[in-house]
Amino acid sequence: MTELILRGELQELWRDKDVFALLQAVDGEVVRDKEGRQTLKFQLAGKTYYRKMHTGIGWREIIKNFLQLKMPVTGASNEWLAINRVHELGLDSLNALAYGCKGRNPAKKLSFLVTEELSDTLSLAQYAEQWPHKPPPPSERRALIRKVATIARTIHGDGINHRDLYICHFLLDLSSKSNAAKKDPRLFLVDLHRAQMRATVPRRWLVKDIASIYFSSLDIGLTKKDVYLFLQIYFDMPLREVFTRHESLLNDVTKRAIQLYRRDFKRLPVLPF
Repeated sequence: MTELILRGELQELWRDKDVFALLQAVDGEVVRDKEGRQTLKFQLAGKTYYRKMHTGIGWREIIKNFLQLKMPVTGASNEWLAINRVHELGLDSLNALAYGCKGRNPAKKLSFLVTEELSDTLSLAQYAEQWPHKPPPPSERRALIRKVATIARTIHGDGINHRDLYICHFLLDLSSKSNAAKKDPRLFLVDLHRAQMRATVPRRWLVKDIASIYFSSLDIGLTKKDVYLFLQIYFDMPLREVFTRHESLLNDVTKRAIQLYRRDFKRLPVLPF
């Protein structure tokens, strides 16, 4: 079984070509090579693209994932579908221009995804790392918190959980110098290859996603008011109601964030409150 989808300029550039062979042979800079998935940066017709090539993770890895109650990622289709769905929700993400899949064996099938480079962007983690020493204007910080909370609420409300929802996977558009300080800054949600899509996000995955945001924000100088703002926007209700209706969830989120911090930094974090 072979599936191939081309969009935009790639429709013309790769018309009547063996795209699978072309992408396997393309020259470029390898930026990631792990677990049967290689990400390569390459140039074509004066533009920069990223090719994610999946060559299969093998049955051992698939079985290990299932034993750990994790859904294995066996190809590029997961990210292709997630990117398309995120765009349908009116959110910004990568611009995926090509997808292909060949073979039936989930342990060995060949698949790929090609996306345009997101130029003039910076991960929110990098952007915010200087905040403890050089705080941004309060309006800028609040705008970014609102945006992150809105993105998380929107995907979760649609049954999508990211599985790696750290702030490094929100890319801030820097194409305008004043962008970050606007009331509605533009953030691209990326690294969706492990995202899951259902009718409703199970509680455990809500906890993981929200805790990942919290954990990755613990060292950027956020205050109690900042956390409260996130909760109000994410749950879309008054703060008093948030704590009344979601106390158990929030306790689990905090525990999970602390666990992640202790795992990575071998010490307890300083919580905003």
